[in-house]
Amino acid sequence: MSVEYKDYYKILGVGRDASQDDISKAFKKLARKYHPDLHPGDKTAEGKFKEAGEAYEVLKDPEKRKLYDQLGPNWQQGQNFQPPPGFENMRDNFSGQDGPGGQAGGFGAGGFSDFFETLFGGGGGGFSGARGGFGGFQQRPRRGQNAEAGFEIGLEDAYKGGPQSVNLQEQVAGPGGFPTMRTRTLKVNIPAGVRDGQKIRLAGQGSPGGPGAEPGDLYLRIKVRPHPQFKVKDDNVVFDLALTPWEAALGTTVRVPTLDGAVELRVPPGVGSGAKLRVRGKGLGTAGKRGDELVRIMVQTPKTLTDDERRLFEELARVSAFNPRP
Repeated sequence: MSVEYKDYYKILGVGRDASQDDISKAFKKLARKYHPDLHPGDKTAEGKFKEAGEAYEVLKDPEKRKLYDQLGPNWQQGQNFQPPPGFENMRDNFSGQDGPGGQAGGFGAGGFSDFFETLFGGGGGGFSGARGGFGGFQQRPRRGQNAEAGFEIGLEDAYKGGPQSVNLQEQVAGPGGFPTMRTRTLKVNIPAGVRDGQKIRLAGQGSPGGPGAEPGDLYLRIKVRPHPQFKVKDDNVVFDLALTPWEAALGTTVRVPTLDGAVELRVPPGVGSGAKLRVRGKGLGTAGKRGDELVRIMVQTPKTLTDDERRLFEELARVSAFNPRP
């Protein structure tokens, strides 16, 4: 029997000395380009997709490639190919074998060309990369799409983590098949130290898949609400501590709030406005890598003075040698 010769190297656009990695990359590029999902009803694209799959089925397998290469490089596509003596016995090694995924996952009956069947027999292995449901291809269940939703939490909740209830609006089929909206409530465990903009993956909570396929995942994008006392800078939180001029000059101990309860903070003498004192481990982040609380000193002066206060400040100005503007 004479059949049309197929140059599998030419189909994939690679040389006869191409590596397995080059062959794999060339096939994936063509598969993406001509995938039937992207060209519904396009017989030309369908043919090129099947042709690339057949070429890859041969060239990815060292034994099949070795057998194919024995044809020699001088055959041209379009010539009639008559297998040389002995090929019938050699191809029996491949007959009846299923490739990765087996016949059920591949081209199916009639999916390969006569040229392929002549070399390797009727069971040359399935093309497990095929999807699309046309011709001899078997449609694979399509996994559901991933979804994303915003979720706002307080800074204390971001610091401590813990269980939260998330209400999601989703569209479902209502009475008579008309779409309607419903609220779905999920219980979510927020990891301690989560930051603004971080995403939390909820496996299987995305869009439903096709029949027999898994649903997609849901990604919660965390939004941390502004806090009346604390500002967030990377993994650290910043708290502004107001001090009187004499507290800043003489030093003091002040009870300051943190996201984990108040602590005693020792303020050293002579601290200036804008200086930052560190309370370690009271910021955001995971255990062992948690940020700090930065206490920023804000020296305040009274807007109005009593006669005694004015007299004392005037006396201080007269006797002090301190000059902040050298």
